[in-house]
Order: sequence, then structure tokens, then C-alpha cells
Amino acid sequence: MGNKVITFTDEQLDDYQDCTFFTRKEILTIFKRYRELDPKIVPQVMTGDEAHTFALPMDRFEKMAELKENPFRTRICKVFSHDNSGNMTFDDFLDMLSVFSESAPRDVKVYYAFKIYDYDEDRFITGKDIEQTCTALTKGELSPEEIAVVREKVLEETDNDRDDRISFAEFQHVIARAPDFLSTFHVRI
Repeated sequence: MGNKVITFTDEQLDDYQDCTFFTRKEILTIFKRYRELDPKIVPQVMTGDEAHTFALPMDRFEKMAELKENPFRTRICKVFSHDNSGNMTFDDFLDMLSVFSESAPRDVKVYYAFKIYDYDEDRFITGKDIEQTCTALTKGELSPEEIAVVREKVLEETDNDRDDRISFAEFQHVIARAPDFLSTFHVRI
């Protein structure tokens, strides 16, 4: 018999399957990927409470091939980290990849997309959030005047109740008209 290392208990894997859109095999592949980010810190055996008691620093995730070119990489890390620091436990990392998986339903993806764009976390996408989104997308290459034009156009097209902010319902309405949303809001592992 070989020296097979048990990474998670069967109960843990069952729980992860119940809470994500992944199979056991995919969960173990994701753990391998997580561990590769810093094998000196991440233990090989996670049968205790290790998966949610320590976190890797945000810079490890921002350098991943799947995120390093994404203009929202820092915001994504902060949204999915349990304490909004951007540092992620394995549980946080698994949740993030589950939401970005091709198997995640549209409504889950829309919910997290809204959270990513809601920089100030006030449950609305305001003009300030739109400005930050625009700056991230254009890598800061637009003038303040150009950003103001974009902000006003986005609010004009999206803010149906004219309260100068985009509610989740208004955001859902816009995303419903975006046929490529599902194909762009994912990460392959």
C-alpha cells in the first residue's frame, strides 16, 4: 500500500461539495492550486480547522495567471476574503473559484459582480463606484472630465428611478440584457 496523504476528511469533502459547484476531484485540484501559492505556509493535511483559520496574503492571489491581468483583481480578493482584507483562507479561495466556475448559476454571478462594483459596500453602485470601476477598466488613462461623462451616461442608462445610484434590481436588469456576461464572468482552473 502506498503512503497516500489524506488532505480532507470525507465529511469535509461532502460539505465542500454541498456548498460549491465542484466535485470532490475538483476540490482537491483547487486545494493543490491553493497550496502551490505558498507550500511553506499551507499544510498538506487540512483535516482540522486549518481551511478557515489561516489565510494567504492577497498578493499571492493577485499574481495568479487567472487574476493578474484582471483590472478588478484586488477588489475580487477583498470581496471574497471573509474579513475584506483580500487575504484568503482556503474556504475563501474555494468560494471565489466556485462563483467564477462555469457551473455557477447566473444569479450567483450577478450577486457577486454587484458586490465587486460596489466599492464602498453601501449596497448601491453610486457615481463614485462607477468612477472607480472606470479608472480600473481604463488603467487610469481617462481624464476626470471623461470619467464624469462615463459616470453620467451609465447612470442615465441604468438608474431607472433617478436616485443617482444603481440598486441591485437595476443592476440585474442591465445584466439580463448582457448576453456575454456568463462567458466573461468565469475563471477556468
